[in-house]
Amino acid sequence: MLAARHWAPGTTVPVLSVPALSRRRRRIPRMAEAHQAVAFQFTVTPEGFDFHLSREAFKQLYLAGVYSWKKRLVCAKNSFLSGVYPASPSSWMVVVMATAGSFYCQVDPSMGMIARIRYCLPDSRFLSFQSRTIVSAALFSTGVWLSAVLLFRQTLKLLLSYHGWMFEPHGKMSRSTKIWAALVKVLSGRKPLLYSFQTSLPKLPVPPVEATIARYLESVHPLMDEDKYRHMEALAKEFKEKTAPQLQKYLILKSWWTTNYVSDWWEEYIYLRGRSPLMVNSNYYAMDLLYLTPSRVQAARAGNAVHSMLLYRRKLDRGELPPVMALGIVPMCSYQMERMFNTTRIPGKERDTLLHLLNSKHLAVYHKGRFYKVWLFHGGTLLKPRDLEMQFQRILDDPSPPQPGEERLAALTAGERVPWAEARTRFFSYGRNKASLDAIERAAFFLTLDEEAHGYSPDKEDCMDVYAKSLLHGKCYDRWFDKSFTLVVYKNGKLGANAEHSWADAPIIGHLWEFTLGTDRFQLGYDDGGHCRGEPNTQLAPPQRLQWDIPQECQDIIERSYRVAKALADDVDFCCFQFSQFGKGLIKRCRTSPDAFIQISLQLAHFRDKGCFCLTYEASMTRLFREGRTETVRSCTAESTAFVRSLGDARQSRAERQRLFKLAAEKHQHMYRMAMTGAGIDRHLFCLYVVSRYLGVQSPFLAQVLSEPWRLSTSQTPQQQLKLFDLNKHPDHVSTGGGFGPVADDGYGVSYIISGDDLITFHVSSKISSAETDSRRFAANIRRAMLDVAELFDAPARAAGK
Repeated sequence: MLAARHWAPGTTVPVLSVPALSRRRRRIPRMAEAHQAVAFQFTVTPEGFDFHLSREAFKQLYLAGVYSWKKRLVCAKNSFLSGVYPASPSSWMVVVMATAGSFYCQVDPSMGMIARIRYCLPDSRFLSFQSRTIVSAALFSTGVWLSAVLLFRQTLKLLLSYHGWMFEPHGKMSRSTKIWAALVKVLSGRKPLLYSFQTSLPKLPVPPVEATIARYLESVHPLMDEDKYRHMEALAKEFKEKTAPQLQKYLILKSWWTTNYVSDWWEEYIYLRGRSPLMVNSNYYAMDLLYLTPSRVQAARAGNAVHSMLLYRRKLDRGELPPVMALGIVPMCSYQMERMFNTTRIPGKERDTLLHLLNSKHLAVYHKGRFYKVWLFHGGTLLKPRDLEMQFQRILDDPSPPQPGEERLAALTAGERVPWAEARTRFFSYGRNKASLDAIERAAFFLTLDEEAHGYSPDKEDCMDVYAKSLLHGKCYDRWFDKSFTLVVYKNGKLGANAEHSWADAPIIGHLWEFTLGTDRFQLGYDDGGHCRGEPNTQLAPPQRLQWDIPQECQDIIERSYRVAKALADDVDFCCFQFSQFGKGLIKRCRTSPDAFIQISLQLAHFRDKGCFCLTYEASMTRLFREGRTETVRSCTAESTAFVRSLGDARQSRAERQRLFKLAAEKHQHMYRMAMTGAGIDRHLFCLYVVSRYLGVQSPFLAQVLSEPWRLSTSQTPQQQLKLFDLNKHPDHVSTGGGFGPVADDGYGVSYIISGDDLITFHVSSKISSAETDSRRFAANIRRAMLDVAELFDAPARAAGK
């Protein structure tokens, strides 16, 4: 500490910020940077102290303070507006003026309430009789207004609890649903903020145990022989009659006093208590635009992307993003968006925790084994894209080598959680290691300036496979897998992201990703040389190189974590391909849901690949309810298996196969709707299991249910959530979506995105170590299955020739 040292007379004592102290330790003379870092300095002389103030430094402090208070005021204002929505301050004024006007006309709308309030007000020489009457009228009007707000909210909550609209035929709407839709529009107001509907969303209901068990038995029937099914039926009956009633009571009680009876346990037990590596097993990725790269300049693309994300964060903090709406009128929960930025998963020995900060003004950057801290604001103002490009270019031009143990440090976040937790406590809880780790964990997000070039190339067959693997795991040490997300910018300007899963689900990152790509391309843009527009501020202090002191023992732990992660990454078999024979346009002409079409095709592909059916997981969202996350759609149904078997039966006619397909598609759509409306199977059974563990109750039925592996795990990536541009007018701006690793050691993970009318991109993952799986083989089976299913409706023999 400076105060503990003895300074001789005549010595100038600089008071430095942390970046300047760090540079002093490294003994790198950067005069312009040091000048900006000094807020004030003083000289000790025989006559006393001589102070020298830096006007520029204090100006920056002042501007930063002004920005901070502006942000707080805007957030407070928008919180108030969301709190009283669908009412507004102007509606309060109308109520007050109407009450005052009634009094002026000698009509008392309060039926004596105003007089009673006036009587309760204390007598004062500062308040005349008329003044007390005005205050009483204002208080009465405010009470009426607040009562109306509560009434509107409860009415809207009741209306949003109606889900009959989801089960009506596509394109047809009953009279009751039309009336419902009109009422929802009236009560929803004109310009809702992001969190305006949060308190109006209904709670996720707890389904009846009998219904959940019946749906479960129906889902596993086509996967079991009769003996196994009879055994499971007996376990289910015993559970329903003896154990379930007690567990259900506790679960209903929890649903009364919590916002969502599933989400907190789901986050805790599915994610935060997991001790296996996050990389591959939990984290997922998002890809850039398929055909287009707006700039090939790495630093420029990073500058625009980071600036776009920070613009999104500002809108998010202020609640200025519009809420996602189903059918344009039904709001979805926005709770998961709160932890998108400034969030890190902190490792623990038994469970991890999520560190979320209200704000962060810097970015953590990794390049060639070095870590940097880049400030995102100057004088309280967000850095422009050109300034960010300059900062990132400085990092790219830095020739300094990594410090001992620094290059593979992030492998700790890629390996097992317990060794990372122990190493964090022993080696990163004090000194410069703690300061540098704080800089990463408390950053807005993590950026990797990758040394490789990736993306779509028609000349390279496996280009997308390599691109996917790079985003999923990279080199196992060049992504910080604990951060809410890592932005990856490749040498050729391509983008990607790797996201941690515990804080939110894929559609949330997808929302940010759409905004980033759209803003980068259509709002910020680049000059003719591919650089960000504008002129850089060359007076900005360079990025701060983070300092580490990593002993050999810690380096050995890092190396062990790296070997674990490397073995996991090398075992991932990936195949990412574009299915361009047809898309949702042709599927809709077959009069079926695109998602149902693809899911049934996946069942056909899996049957051909392995010769059997398996338990299939499709992710569905429950964001129609407050703090809802996901539910499982069990896509392998009796109807879909009957259709698949019919294709191998030469005796079945085309008409019969079409009929079976229609039944399978209708069943799938019904199950998807049931899951979205809170009548799913798996989250209810999961919560019953958690209650049983708390109570110490053994249930063979629940133990069996939760031990069943998902050998086919699937998910559809949503797109055009924001509608920043018209995809029909810009067909080269199609998204590639994203993917994830295999859930089961002997299974497949399949993610797909329906991009426009003529393209579907599939991301297929499996493990090389499994003799039963092969991602390329399964991809070929998916192609063939899609064409075979479509051929039933004649359309795709034409499409196949495209």
